[in-house]
Amino acid sequence: DNYMAHDRGYLRFFAYMSFSNTSMLGLVTSSNLIQIYFFWELVGMCSYLLIGFWFTRPIAANACQKAFVTNRVGDFGLLLGILGFYWITGSLEFRDLFEIFNNVVYNNEVNFLFVTLCAFLLFAGAIAKSAQFPLHVWLPDAMEGPTPISALIHAATMVAAGIFLVARLLPLFIVIPFIMNIIAFIGIITLFLGATFALVQKDIKRGLAYSTMSQLGYMMLALGMGSYRAALFHLITHA
Repeated sequence: DNYMAHDRGYLRFFAYMSFSNTSMLGLVTSSNLIQIYFFWELVGMCSYLLIGFWFTRPIAANACQKAFVTNRVGDFGLLLGILGFYWITGSLEFRDLFEIFNNVVYNNEVNFLFVTLCAFLLFAGAIAKSAQFPLHVWLPDAMEGPTPISALIHAATMVAAGIFLVARLLPLFIVIPFIMNIIAFIGIITLFLGATFALVQKDIKRGLAYSTMSQLGYMMLALGMGSYRAALFHLITHA
């Protein structure tokens, strides 16, 4: 019951937790890509602060830097993807974006290679945040934070942001079959990789991290198959 009761960073812990909850609520209530990107960055910053909560321990300090850098790779892709889609459609609102994009692709008014690249860059953000292969390396090390944070980051919310992004933008991806295949393929690789790594872990928290990674792979696979409902069902039951 008195876990962390005498920790010197007691107030800091609750400040970070509240900040993180605010960011995630902002993310799921977004109606356009700019708002999503803004809260996406805040969620990334929260994960950095929370994983490195005990920053005097070298392991925790290294783990939070690793998580931060890995997520920055995905975030850069996400930003480029958002700018690319804004250039194609001239809108950042989801409803307008889907409608204009469908018309543009249907009337063949756009370079298909460029569209595929932009869609992949958007997906890169989700790969990093949801610990999909090959940007999955930060998740097992994220267990260096306090236990409530490990539960928050790896079990339920923070890693679900990538799945949420792909689900939210599925009307964009579903128009491009090649991207759907890539999403499903990366989901399959992550699924097997996570489950296999989880079998050989000595530390239970790392084992849980790999097991979560495997479940996120299942969700990505469902989204790649176009089954929005199955992916969200698994996301909610898993959380």
